[in-house]
Amino acid sequence: MTSKPYSESCERNSAPILQVLQQHLGQARAVLEIGSGTGQHAVHFAGAMPWLRWQASDHRDHLPGIHQWLDEAVLPNTPAPLELQAVIGEGLQPLPPLPVHDGVAGFDAVFSANTLHIMGWEEVQALFAGLPSLMAPDGLFIAYGPFNYNGAFTSDSNRNFDGWLKARDPRSGIRDFESVDALARAQQLELRDDVAMPANNRCLVWRRVRV
Repeated sequence: MTSKPYSESCERNSAPILQVLQQHLGQARAVLEIGSGTGQHAVHFAGAMPWLRWQASDHRDHLPGIHQWLDEAVLPNTPAPLELQAVIGEGLQPLPPLPVHDGVAGFDAVFSANTLHIMGWEEVQALFAGLPSLMAPDGLFIAYGPFNYNGAFTSDSNRNFDGWLKARDPRSGIRDFESVDALARAQQLELRDDVAMPANNRCLVWRRVRV
Protein backbone atom coordinates (compact mmCIF):
# COMPACT_ATOMS: atom_id res chain seq x y z
CA MET A 1 0.00 0.00 0.00
CA THR A 2 1.26 3.46 -0.88
CA SER A 3 2.48 5.41 2.15
CA LYS A 4 0.43 8.42 3.16
CA PRO A 5 1.60 11.89 2.07
CA TYR A 6 3.32 13.70 4.89
CA SER A 7 4.17 17.34 5.63
CA GLU A 8 6.62 18.13 8.39
CA SER A 9 5.32 21.71 8.59
CA CYS A 10 1.78 20.41 9.21
CA GLU A 11 3.14 18.28 12.01
CA ARG A 12 4.84 21.31 13.58
CA ASN A 13 2.06 23.86 13.24
CA SER A 14 -1.00 21.75 14.08
CA ALA A 15 -0.85 22.37 17.84
CA PRO A 16 -0.51 26.18 17.75
CA ILE A 17 -3.18 26.49 15.04
CA LEU A 18 -5.51 24.28 17.06
CA GLN A 19 -5.21 26.66 20.02
CA VAL A 20 -6.53 29.51 17.86
CA LEU A 21 -9.27 27.39 16.30
CA GLN A 22 -10.52 26.25 19.67
CA GLN A 23 -10.90 29.88 20.76
CA HIS A 24 -13.12 30.68 17.79
CA LEU A 25 -14.91 27.44 16.86
CA GLY A 26 -16.53 26.52 20.15
CA GLN A 27 -20.01 27.09 18.69
CA ALA A 28 -19.24 25.88 15.16
CA ARG A 29 -20.96 22.83 13.73
CA ALA A 30 -19.54 22.62 10.21
CA VAL A 31 -16.13 23.77 8.95
CA LEU A 32 -14.81 23.69 5.39
CA GLU A 33 -11.06 23.41 4.92
CA ILE A 34 -9.79 24.79 1.61
CA GLY A 35 -6.50 23.33 0.45
CA SER A 36 -6.33 20.37 2.83
CA GLY A 37 -3.07 19.17 1.27
CA THR A 38 -1.97 15.93 2.89
CA GLY A 39 -5.03 15.68 5.15
CA GLN A 40 -3.00 15.89 8.36
CA HIS A 41 -4.72 19.05 9.56
CA ALA A 42 -8.16 17.57 8.93
CA VAL A 43 -7.39 14.55 11.11
CA HIS A 44 -5.73 16.56 13.88
CA PHE A 45 -8.38 19.26 14.14
CA ALA A 46 -11.41 17.00 13.69
CA GLY A 47 -10.07 14.63 16.33
CA ALA A 48 -9.55 17.48 18.79
CA MET A 49 -12.93 19.12 18.08
CA PRO A 50 -15.43 16.27 17.83
CA TRP A 51 -18.42 18.61 18.14
CA LEU A 52 -17.96 19.88 14.58
CA ARG A 53 -18.00 18.32 11.12
CA TRP A 54 -14.69 18.96 9.34
CA GLN A 55 -15.04 18.96 5.55
CA ALA A 56 -11.69 18.64 3.78
CA SER A 57 -11.27 19.82 0.19
CA ASP A 58 -8.54 20.33 -2.38
CA HIS A 59 -7.61 19.89 -6.04
CA ARG A 60 -8.56 16.44 -7.27
CA ASP A 61 -4.89 15.35 -7.42
CA HIS A 62 -4.63 15.62 -3.62
CA LEU A 63 -7.85 13.76 -2.76
CA PRO A 64 -6.37 10.21 -2.73
CA GLY A 65 -3.77 11.20 -0.12
CA ILE A 66 -6.38 12.96 2.03
CA HIS A 67 -8.54 9.83 1.80
CA GLN A 68 -5.66 7.79 3.20
CA TRP A 69 -5.37 9.97 6.30
CA LEU A 70 -9.13 10.09 6.87
CA ASP A 71 -9.63 6.37 6.26
CA GLU A 72 -6.88 5.47 8.72
CA ALA A 73 -8.18 7.84 11.42
CA VAL A 74 -11.80 6.58 11.09
CA LEU A 75 -13.25 9.72 12.67
CA PRO A 76 -17.03 10.11 12.64
CA ASN A 77 -16.88 13.84 11.84
CA THR A 78 -14.72 13.77 8.69
CA PRO A 79 -16.75 13.11 5.52
CA ALA A 80 -15.01 12.22 2.27
CA PRO A 81 -12.88 15.08 0.90
CA LEU A 82 -14.33 17.18 -1.90
CA GLU A 83 -12.81 18.64 -5.04
CA LEU A 84 -12.57 22.42 -4.74
CA GLN A 85 -10.25 25.04 -6.20
CA ALA A 86 -10.09 28.76 -6.87
CA VAL A 87 -10.90 29.42 -10.53
CA ILE A 88 -10.08 32.81 -12.04
CA GLY A 89 -13.30 34.63 -12.88
CA GLU A 90 -15.46 31.93 -11.31
CA GLY A 91 -14.59 31.96 -7.61
CA LEU A 92 -14.44 28.61 -5.85
CA GLN A 93 -15.51 25.67 -8.02
CA PRO A 94 -17.18 23.25 -7.91
CA LEU A 95 -19.27 24.40 -4.98
CA PRO A 96 -19.71 21.78 -2.25
CA PRO A 97 -23.13 21.02 -0.78
CA LEU A 98 -23.81 23.45 2.04
CA PRO A 99 -24.73 22.28 5.54
CA VAL A 100 -28.06 23.56 6.84
CA HIS A 101 -28.65 24.33 10.52
CA ASP A 102 -31.82 25.91 11.87
CA GLY A 103 -32.90 26.69 8.34
CA VAL A 104 -29.68 28.59 7.53
CA ALA A 105 -27.34 27.25 4.83
CA GLY A 106 -23.59 27.67 4.90
CA PHE A 107 -20.45 26.63 6.75
CA ASP A 108 -19.93 28.18 10.18
CA ALA A 109 -16.27 28.61 9.30
CA VAL A 110 -13.90 28.25 6.37
CA PHE A 111 -10.25 27.48 7.18
CA SER A 112 -7.18 27.53 4.94
CA ALA A 113 -3.53 27.07 5.85
CA ASN A 114 -0.48 27.90 3.75
CA THR A 115 -2.41 28.48 0.55
CA LEU A 116 -2.47 32.22 -0.15
CA HIS A 117 1.27 32.42 -0.83
CA ILE A 118 1.18 29.34 -3.08
CA MET A 119 -1.62 30.52 -5.36
CA GLY A 120 -1.27 33.31 -7.87
CA TRP A 121 -2.84 36.62 -6.84
CA GLU A 122 -5.75 36.12 -9.26
CA GLU A 123 -6.54 32.81 -7.54
CA VAL A 124 -6.37 34.54 -4.16
CA GLN A 125 -8.90 37.05 -5.46
CA ALA A 126 -11.08 34.19 -6.74
CA LEU A 127 -10.93 32.48 -3.35
CA PHE A 128 -12.19 35.54 -1.50
CA ALA A 129 -14.83 36.23 -4.15
CA GLY A 130 -16.17 32.71 -3.63
CA LEU A 131 -16.35 32.79 0.16
CA PRO A 132 -19.84 34.36 0.50
CA SER A 133 -21.36 31.48 -1.46
CA LEU A 134 -20.02 29.05 1.15
CA MET A 135 -20.40 30.83 4.47
CA ALA A 136 -23.24 31.17 6.94
CA PRO A 137 -24.37 34.80 7.49
CA ASP A 138 -22.05 35.26 10.48
CA GLY A 139 -19.46 32.69 9.46
CA LEU A 140 -15.69 32.93 9.98
CA PHE A 141 -12.82 32.78 7.53
CA ILE A 142 -9.54 31.75 9.15
CA ALA A 143 -6.26 31.89 7.22
CA TYR A 144 -2.86 30.70 8.46
CA GLY A 145 0.49 31.50 6.91
CA PRO A 146 3.16 34.20 6.47
CA PHE A 147 2.12 37.79 5.71
CA ASN A 148 3.90 41.07 5.10
CA TYR A 149 2.84 44.21 6.96
CA ASN A 150 3.15 47.74 5.57
CA GLY A 151 4.88 46.28 2.53
CA ALA A 152 7.73 44.80 4.58
CA PHE A 153 8.82 41.29 5.46
CA THR A 154 8.50 40.45 9.14
CA SER A 155 11.74 38.42 9.20
CA ASP A 156 14.78 37.49 7.12
CA SER A 157 13.49 33.93 6.95
CA ASN A 158 10.25 35.14 5.37
CA ARG A 159 12.24 37.22 2.88
CA ASN A 160 14.25 34.14 1.93
CA PHE A 161 11.10 32.02 1.73
CA ASP A 162 9.49 34.58 -0.58
CA GLY A 163 12.53 34.41 -2.85
CA TRP A 164 12.30 30.62 -2.93
CA LEU A 165 8.59 30.79 -3.76
CA LYS A 166 9.11 33.22 -6.63
CA ALA A 167 11.98 31.18 -8.06
CA ARG A 168 9.65 28.18 -8.07
CA ASP A 169 6.64 30.09 -9.42
CA PRO A 170 6.82 33.85 -10.15
CA ARG A 171 3.05 34.13 -9.52
CA SER A 172 3.38 33.04 -5.90
CA GLY A 173 4.78 34.92 -2.93
CA ILE A 174 4.05 36.13 0.59
CA ARG A 175 1.01 38.42 0.50
CA ASP A 176 0.65 41.86 2.03
CA PHE A 177 -1.81 41.75 4.90
CA GLU A 178 -3.37 45.05 3.84
CA SER A 179 -4.13 43.74 0.33
CA VAL A 180 -5.62 40.52 1.65
CA ASP A 181 -7.69 42.40 4.23
CA ALA A 182 -9.01 44.63 1.45
CA LEU A 183 -10.22 41.53 -0.42
CA ALA A 184 -11.90 40.33 2.77
CA ARG A 185 -13.60 43.67 3.43
CA ALA A 186 -14.90 43.73 -0.14
CA GLN A 187 -16.78 40.53 0.73
CA GLN A 188 -18.17 41.98 4.00
CA LEU A 189 -15.61 40.15 6.13
CA GLU A 190 -14.38 42.05 9.18
CA LEU A 191 -11.05 41.24 10.83
CA ARG A 192 -11.60 39.95 14.37
CA ASP A 193 -8.22 38.51 15.31
CA ASP A 194 -4.60 38.56 14.15
CA VAL A 195 -2.52 36.10 16.14
CA ALA A 196 1.28 35.82 16.02
CA MET A 197 2.30 32.20 15.41
CA PRO A 198 5.61 30.32 15.53
CA ALA A 199 8.07 30.60 12.64
CA ASN A 200 6.93 34.14 11.73
CA ASN A 201 3.45 33.08 10.65
CA ARG A 202 0.07 34.61 11.50
CA CYS A 203 -3.42 33.29 12.03
CA LEU A 204 -6.02 35.77 10.74
CA VAL A 205 -9.69 35.52 11.66
CA TRP A 206 -12.44 37.40 9.80
CA ARG A 207 -16.17 37.30 10.54
CA ARG A 208 -18.81 37.80 7.92
CA VAL A 209 -20.88 40.89 8.67
CA ARG A 210 -24.63 40.70 8.14
CA VAL A 211 -25.80 43.31 5.62
